[in-house]
Amino acid sequence: MRIAVLIALLLFTEMVFSEEIKVLSGGAAKSFIDPLAASFAAHRVKIEYQPMGRLTKSLADGAAVDMVVVTSEVAEQLKLRGTPIARVGIGVAVNEKAPSPDISTPEAFKRTLLAAKSVVYIDPKTGTSGKHVFEIIKKLNIENEMQPKTHLGQGGYVTEPVGRGEIELGIHQISEILPVKGVKLAGPLPPELQKYTVYVAVNLKLKPSVAEFIAFLAGPQAKARLAQAGYTSPE
Repeated sequence: MRIAVLIALLLFTEMVFSEEIKVLSGGAAKSFIDPLAASFAAHRVKIEYQPMGRLTKSLADGAAVDMVVVTSEVAEQLKLRGTPIARVGIGVAVNEKAPSPDISTPEAFKRTLLAAKSVVYIDPKTGTSGKHVFEIIKKLNIENEMQPKTHLGQGGYVTEPVGRGEIELGIHQISEILPVKGVKLAGPLPPELQKYTVYVAVNLKLKPSVAEFIAFLAGPQAKARLAQAGYTSPE
């Protein structure tokens, strides 16, 4: 009887002091946020990941969430103020058994794109890196050559077909290349073409529990995880 009462008391205490934090995040932050959320003991965290275009639509449609993780550009567009938690660049993925192409300069990257039989990147309508890749292709003046061999991913790990040997080259944020089975990072885009994306965590309802979680994501325990997941510090 005493054990049953003790269990009931513990369950009640957890209900009172532990909240569920509902988070909507850009997909590229998944490999950084997931392990930290799992180790955050103060409250339960429920996270949904979406490409940035779809995420902004979800917010406009009234998504019932306590917190969002968005790019600094989207935060500015939506007039949201938050805490920078991570920065990530765009890289090139090839199959783990393939040689790494030369992407060290804009001209070398252009030659690599033209030589590739197939390329995948996220749909520019929904993904941050896809918009930038499309602008690069226009800048390099190879739109006509790239169009017939380009595949547009719709979210998630869009370089997975590269790992399966179905597509030769993938271009995506580095944090979404490193976890993919069967692929390897050939390297980041050359500095002249690179775009770094800063992710910002926003406490939409000013909840203390959300503030705790954001502080945890920006704290010293997060620094080691940044490098492992392909990010750098936002500072």
